[in-house]
Amino acid sequence: MSARRTRLIVALDTKDAAQAARWRDQTAASADAVKLGLEFTYACGLDAVRQVAGPRSLFLDLKLHDIPNTVASAIGSLAATRPAMLTIHAMGGAAMIAAARQAVDRAFPPEARPLLLAVTVLTSMDADALHGIGIADDPCRQVLRLGALAMESGADGLVCSPREIAPLRDRLGGRAVLVVPGIRPEGAAMGDQKRVMTPAEASRAGADWIVVGRPITTAADPAAAAAAVAAELAG
Repeated sequence: MSARRTRLIVALDTKDAAQAARWRDQTAASADAVKLGLEFTYACGLDAVRQVAGPRSLFLDLKLHDIPNTVASAIGSLAATRPAMLTIHAMGGAAMIAAARQAVDRAFPPEARPLLLAVTVLTSMDADALHGIGIADDPCRQVLRLGALAMESGADGLVCSPREIAPLRDRLGGRAVLVVPGIRPEGAAMGDQKRVMTPAEASRAGADWIVVGRPITTAADPAAAAAAVAAELAG
């Protein structure tokens, strides 16, 4: 569907800063960015986030979700980590997203401003899981609703499962940066993911970035696993 180049983010999901740095170095030749999230940040702190990311582009995936003032203040606290992308939850609503937008614009100089990405529906959730929390729509409809709200409220892009890439492109065109977890190379274990695609499928659907963690970091040779994903994207 898309002629754009889909780029690879390797998720460094660990509580061990030394291990994260090893994975960063092993995959550096193939990955365009690294992801550090809740597990690493809570265990190691913001100084370690900055140190492990080093010169690599950082996808800081903390999924901020609180009242608008608290989210805005938190974004100011994260500026020292110099992320290229950071995440908030679209479920926080229009006012929270707008406050996050204003906070990003205040906290970062224009040349270093990260992409503000709104998480729509977690890739571990399916229709039954949504129904369990009182949402009657299926994941695709909920993602489309939240995606449109987030973009109207100031987000630069969205985090969505591979299954919603094409519907979001149909609704929003190319203006939303789409960052896509839930990627599983052919033959990889599903783990706790529900709505998945292979790297090539996600690229063809129109993903700007894919996020791959365990299929790379738990491989016997993480460098080779990352190279295989990058080769599939280059296709």
